Amino acid sequence: MAKKRVYQVAREYHISSDALVSMLREMGFQVKGHMSTVGEEMAKLVAKRFEEQKESFRQEIKRKQKAAELRGSEKKKVVKPIRVGKKKKRWKETALKSRKSKERFRRQREAVDQKVVAENIRKTLARIETPSPKLKRRKLKAHRPGEEEEERKVIRVSEFISVAELAQQMDVNTSTLIAKCLEMGLVVSINQRLDMDTITMVADEFGFEVEPLAEYAEDILDEEEEEEDRSLSVPRPPVVTVMGHVDHGKTSLLDYIRNSNIIAGEKGGITQHIGAYEVQLEEGKITFLDTPGHEAFTAMRARGAQVTDIVVLVVAADAHVMPQTVEAIDHARAAGVPIIVAINKVDLPTANPDRIRQELADRGLLAEEWGGKTMMVEVSAKTGQGVDKLLETILLQAEILELEANPDKKAKGTIIEAKLDKGRGPMATVLVKEGTLRVGDPFVTGVYSGRVRGMFDERGSSVDEAGPAVPVQILGLDGVPQAGDSFFVVASEQQARSISQKRQLLNREQEYRKVKRPALTDLAQQIREGEVKQLPLIIKGDVDGSVEALSDSLMQLSSEEVGVNIIHRGVGAVSESDVLLAAASNAIIIGFNVRPDVRAREVAAQEQVSIRFYQIIYDVVKDVKALLSGLLAPQLEEKTLGIASVRQVFRVPKLGAIGGCFVQSGVVRRGAAVRVLRDNVTVYEGSISSLRRFKEDVKEVPAGYECGVGIQGFSDFKVNDIFEVFEIVETPRQIDQAKSDHRNLQD
Repeated sequence: MAKKRVYQVAREYHISSDALVSMLREMGFQVKGHMSTVGEEMAKLVAKRFEEQKESFRQEIKRKQKAAELRGSEKKKVVKPIRVGKKKKRWKETALKSRKSKERFRRQREAVDQKVVAENIRKTLARIETPSPKLKRRKLKAHRPGEEEEERKVIRVSEFISVAELAQQMDVNTSTLIAKCLEMGLVVSINQRLDMDTITMVADEFGFEVEPLAEYAEDILDEEEEEEDRSLSVPRPPVVTVMGHVDHGKTSLLDYIRNSNIIAGEKGGITQHIGAYEVQLEEGKITFLDTPGHEAFTAMRARGAQVTDIVVLVVAADAHVMPQTVEAIDHARAAGVPIIVAINKVDLPTANPDRIRQELADRGLLAEEWGGKTMMVEVSAKTGQGVDKLLETILLQAEILELEANPDKKAKGTIIEAKLDKGRGPMATVLVKEGTLRVGDPFVTGVYSGRVRGMFDERGSSVDEAGPAVPVQILGLDGVPQAGDSFFVVASEQQARSISQKRQLLNREQEYRKVKRPALTDLAQQIREGEVKQLPLIIKGDVDGSVEALSDSLMQLSSEEVGVNIIHRGVGAVSESDVLLAAASNAIIIGFNVRPDVRAREVAAQEQVSIRFYQIIYDVVKDVKALLSGLLAPQLEEKTLGIASVRQVFRVPKLGAIGGCFVQSGVVRRGAAVRVLRDNVTVYEGSISSLRRFKEDVKEVPAGYECGVGIQGFSDFKVNDIFEVFEIVETPRQIDQAKSDHRNLQD
């Protein structure tokens, strides 16, 4: 672990250097000043001390809250009588003596009562306008239990907001908040950003509960509008995701349905992107999502299940239920969508549909004809057998689900795929969930914004609008979003840019916090990671989904000894900045279906940066695995060369003791390692310094011959000693072998 200075550690904990020096001295460390070094043991103790203080602070807050609740429950509502002064009391006793005085007192008392009533009404109205938290909670339990969240003083914030923004959320003065932080031992400034733990602690001090925001800018959604849209909903087409193992015929089945040839456009005969297609039938429309079946695209298949209504699980009748098939079932169940099984390739002579039904039944999918609830259809993507029945089954399931959406509202959807086109710029495939998307609509997706400049269907034809469950490609984005980002239309471009800027600012702050501010509790882990050899990579691809899937696949190759460090990944051609980054970090650039520009090639040649280009993911994984295997330390194995026994010991001037040996097996070689065994116990281990046969020096002596052996640094030979001659052989290791060795060690 790289040692840190006292002032650096103090800055991480937001305290002064003097305070940390005093703390370390109390803990028994000899610390002179803010430039003293902090070792690993000191860092662990400091982290433990702060964690104990945080825990004690939390317990103190809970104790105060519990005491406040007990005091509130013990208080009883007491109606205080109107106090009358001594002068008024004496005047009252005097006035009651006469009827006239009694009448005047009655009129005056009525006037006083009216004033009291008016004052009480004024106070009640004031309490309604600015309610007391305790009163509101009491009234809430008695009359309005449905509004409990609103009355509990809850603030909804995202992580890493500034001190000023937190003060504004809680409606307190910024200086008051800073003073409270100082009391808690937190030295903060007005623009300093706080993590979620610190936000929660500070908010608890002011009586607020923190609800983290799951996504940016959630206040743009209008709940009243959503309730109004439900009454205006109309039936929409179902979104069907085709899932299954690689080479089980998913794309071929969709190819037959669309009467096109999708496979011809896929590298290596496998689907490497999510394809969104709309199919027009006589009974209605169906939107299909074709997800890759290769194990590298787990994230992409998961994303497909999250936006779908129905999952069509394709299983080849001539095969078995493969691991990716089981994985697709898990994704569909996690998304809570119904599954329709298409048993493909039933036209083959080796097809066995009943075996597939049995294997699926073992995994919880029981066919309807066997008394279960899962609809299974036997189809053939090659001949078209059973395809019509499959489409009828899909439409029947859609009718049962009663899928509806409101087309007369602002469009909302999900990014299915995104890429950087050389001529058109950033493009994204959007699956519209609600509303109608039109050309010219301003929108926000991920951290980017834009205006729809053009829309195209899956065949490249221009369209003007897209309703619910319709996939379209759009132009007009500021950048390439990530697949799976939410997409929604806003009122104006100004609002879109404002939301985009806030998201980008928050994203940069989060990335900065993740990289620049490691916690002291992770120092031990960082030390262990420092011992791991890293292979730095820069990945550039044509679409975001492929880049993400490729990154996940390469990260899975890491082991305890070597690992993949993806320092940058993005969409688009390999640029000059990518080459410079690779040169600075000694990284290898991987281009997946992209090429570098002219300037990038020149800089790569000057800086001697390696750029590798691929079109099939298998090749990338294979080459990176080979590179990681080269970083592994070789496996050392001991190979026995020969065995010799000492028959006689000779004393040679200037050479010392020499063992007269008989080679029993193998060969004795000069310079080889030797182990001296006496009564089967090792007494010395060294190397053979001299080897002679009679008076001649020789390189080796085979079995059955006698020789004289001199061992470097050892002369205590005895008759019947055994010389075990061996050598150390280095065997290259593979990355899979390293993972297996680590698992065996854990076991």
